[in-house]
Amino acid sequence: MFTSDLIPIIVVMVIVFLVSALRIVKEYDRGVIFFLGKVTGTRGPGLIILIPLIEQMTKVTLRTITMNIPSQKIITKDNVSIDIAAVAYYKIIDPQKSVIAIEDITSAVNQISQTTVRNVVGQFSLDQLLSQTCDINLQIKNVIDGHTEPWGAEVTAVEIKDITLPENMQRAMAKEAEAERERRAKIVAAEGEFQAAVKLGQAADIIALHPVALQLRTLQTMAEIATEKNSTIIFPAQFMTTVQEAIATIRQDTNNK
Repeated sequence: MFTSDLIPIIVVMVIVFLVSALRIVKEYDRGVIFFLGKVTGTRGPGLIILIPLIEQMTKVTLRTITMNIPSQKIITKDNVSIDIAAVAYYKIIDPQKSVIAIEDITSAVNQISQTTVRNVVGQFSLDQLLSQTCDINLQIKNVIDGHTEPWGAEVTAVEIKDITLPENMQRAMAKEAEAERERRAKIVAAEGEFQAAVKLGQAADIIALHPVALQLRTLQTMAEIATEKNSTIIFPAQFMTTVQEAIATIRQDTNNK
């Protein structure tokens, strides 16, 4: 028979047992269960019950983890020293492997990412690094993913987010870009001159067939000069002769009609 003095003790023991036995695993977590040190499986999400002192649980998150790869100095294939910073995204796809196969998966992924970035980027020249960034990111991602797969982790993406060039290289690239812009400007100007010359040649052919057209163009030029508040207009003698010839031609055409 239990005495009344033992009832509070029993209640406390039951509460302690329940507190130590009940675990709540969130939707984005999984619990790796150890029974006397041996893995028996994965549980969760929701409410789970553990046998106190016999079973233990290690929580593992299944959410995608964002990991910054610190900036580090790298020498490219064409011997240019640069600083590169990147970011990697990975997630746990096998909770048991991530707990058993490696001690600290976050630190391991970070270290292998830094090493891989140095090795892969060093195989490309500076121009390739700037123009083929997407392909280089994919190659880095595949190499890291090959190392992390036995650990139960999957690398979803790796992105180079910052490339710092030496000051002398920045100045050289700026001069190269400026020279390229000047080259394009000269080409555009030359093409404009060529097109203008072609149009002038066509206009000269038309004027040769119609001499009066030249005088009309002269009148238009004089009208443009008059807009500049000039009060004196000089008519060249050749212009007056051509005008007289034009008037005579018009009269002759009228008489013929």
